[in-house]
Amino acid sequence: MIFQVGRLAVKIAGRDAGRKCIVVESVDDQFVIVDGNVRRKRVNVKHLEPLTETLDIKDKASHEDVKKAFEKAGFAVWDKKSKKATERPRKVRGVKKAKKVDKKEAKPVEAEKKEEKAPEVEEKPVEEPKAEPAPETKEPKTEEPSQADKPVDKA
Repeated sequence: MIFQVGRLAVKIAGRDAGRKCIVVESVDDQFVIVDGNVRRKRVNVKHLEPLTETLDIKDKASHEDVKKAFEKAGFAVWDKKSKKATERPRKVRGVKKAKKVDKKEAKPVEAEKKEEKAPEVEEKPVEEPKAEPAPETKEPKTEEPSQADKPVDKA
């Protein structure tokens, strides 16, 4: 079999196409596990182009061992850049107001309000339609003579 542990290869398919890798483990005749300048994963041998070079690594070697072997040979290595786990945003609820206490009664004021509100039912007064006043008829005004119009008696 061409793809034995330690064989260098180039990925020719997938996201990591064109990058160098090394066979870390042989799963079966069709699949191998690769690592190096690619993501460490199981790949189909049809997606690999073998190179003539081999590196000395043990079977099922860790990423650190592969990294050391690649750096010694002068190849680039894929470094996993893990994202920092961020805390998911929490829904902010309204802050409850502190209950005010009557000094006289020593029980919460809001409790009284709740008790009062429960039996109360808002009733709107029914408005009766207002009767419109009869239109005023214009009657001729009769003027009473004012004192200025009256003759003044001098006696």
